[in-house]
Amino acid sequence: MSRLHDMGGRFGDGPVRPDTPKAPVFAAEWHGRALAVTLACGALGQWNLDTSRHAREKLSPQDYTRFTYYEIWLAALADLLVQKGVLSEDDLAGQGSDAPHPLAEKCLHADAVAGVLARGGPATREGGPSPAFVEGQTVRTRHPGGNRLVNGGHTRLPTYATGAQGRILRLHGTHVLPDSSAHGLGEAPEPLYAVAFPAGELWSHPEHPEDEVVLDLWQSYLDPV
Repeated sequence: MSRLHDMGGRFGDGPVRPDTPKAPVFAAEWHGRALAVTLACGALGQWNLDTSRHAREKLSPQDYTRFTYYEIWLAALADLLVQKGVLSEDDLAGQGSDAPHPLAEKCLHADAVAGVLARGGPATREGGPSPAFVEGQTVRTRHPGGNRLVNGGHTRLPTYATGAQGRILRLHGTHVLPDSSAHGLGEAPEPLYAVAFPAGELWSHPEHPEDEVVLDLWQSYLDPV
């Protein structure tokens, strides 16, 4: 998370203003359509969740800051469709061929949506390295915290937690490593932990230093203390 999207824990971005309990699920009709088309395209099997996350992360800073939430989704989706050869830029401009698409048989039909969403996409896996840490053990996140496999690549270790000391709360089992999966390098499964960090370890002047932030972090993000 070395790009503009990695905003967690930053100062100066203003207060977080949660929606009211009666707020609509989608603020505009097209927001729901943006979510639907993103899910439908994901069902084509040309990329995975980590790849789609990274597509949003690598939008230009100028676009990322001026786009709304679902505009970011659509911009990243358009990039992925072209990058993976699913559509051309002419197709996106409405000037492509009307011939049947090679992926048409993978179309996600309306009557299958509920089942697909219910099944989800579990990232738990068998195998991988043995757990290196136990509950209650003190660990420190690696610093710097960027992707060690791909320069500037995707990682689930947020910048605000790099170099911080915390304790292992629990082991979640073995999961796909996003740093590898996002870049087509294989799933590289490894142990995933819930790690608790005191607020005073993460920020210079927290209002409640003993409050804790719990992050799910992969084994290769952590070092023993």
